[in-house]
Amino acid sequence: MAHAPPISVAAAVNSSTPATLSPSPSVTPSGPMENTPQNNECKMVEVRGAKLASFTVNGNELICLPQAFDLFLKHLVGGLHTVYTKLKRLEITPVVCNVEQVRVLRGLGAIQPGVNRCKLISRKDFEALYIDCTNAR
Repeated sequence: MAHAPPISVAAAVNSSTPATLSPSPSVTPSGPMENTPQNNECKMVEVRGAKLASFTVNGNELICLPQAFDLFLKHLVGGLHTVYTKLKRLEITPVVCNVEQVRVLRGLGAIQPGVNRCKLISRKDFEALYIDCTNAR
């Protein structure tokens, strides 16, 4: 079987193919984000007075979206589905974590133990989302 050429994280993230639990031909087994030591190094950063897990990918700091939702947005919106609807309307595309990043986030308690998928978002995009959620009330 011939393999497709490697694609960039941006290309994988901006693809029109929806994220699903089953692997797609354009996604490597480790997930759409490249599984490298640099991409998998997690640090805690302060966002709006709380510590959130983050990864630096291609020079961009990306924070854990479910953790940010839990800390800042769950009391403002109906649920995570509402957040994803808002992201789509705001034309913000979160980055899908690779398997190792998910493992690290579970180990830190940033996401629940049974979770096997997670998305990351830039601070700038989170601020736009937060403003949208607070103005929607």
